[in-house]
Amino acid sequence: MESGPIHIIFVCLGNICRSPLAASVFRRQVARAGLSDSFRIDSAGISDYHVGEPPDPRMTETAGRHGVALTGRARQVRELDLLDADYVIAMDRENRVDILALMADAGSHVRLLRAWDPDAAGEPDVPDPYYGGAEGFEQVFEMVERSCRALLHEIREERGL
Repeated sequence: MESGPIHIIFVCLGNICRSPLAASVFRRQVARAGLSDSFRIDSAGISDYHVGEPPDPRMTETAGRHGVALTGRARQVRELDLLDADYVIAMDRENRVDILALMADAGSHVRLLRAWDPDAAGEPDVPDPYYGGAEGFEQVFEMVERSCRALLHEIREERGL
């Protein structure tokens, strides 16, 4: 087993909705499990559309209603992120394709978040709520929370945490 914290990065298109939410939800679950020192959790976006911007206010509000604080500023994913991470978690298939285009060797450790969603019912993508209404943000929150819970469970079992 490798030493140091387990590095996980969540990636979506602009890094203002889904990936900062996933990072914050996962961080809270890790903290509740008493494992904060065992993880380094980050998020980034494929595009540079929103670099430097805070998380989308609608996602911030949705997360806040569930007791999750979204912090930080959007940034674009870099090749070093992919090389350094133990887990690269894409929010949708298009994000995964874009990540793989950045670094072909990343393939085996780039997975879709909903691969862990027990309610995915064959739908692999966390949909982008950016152009929709409040209901979409709530649905995304629920998907992300379920998926992160199962992801943490799997990592704990794999790593003996």
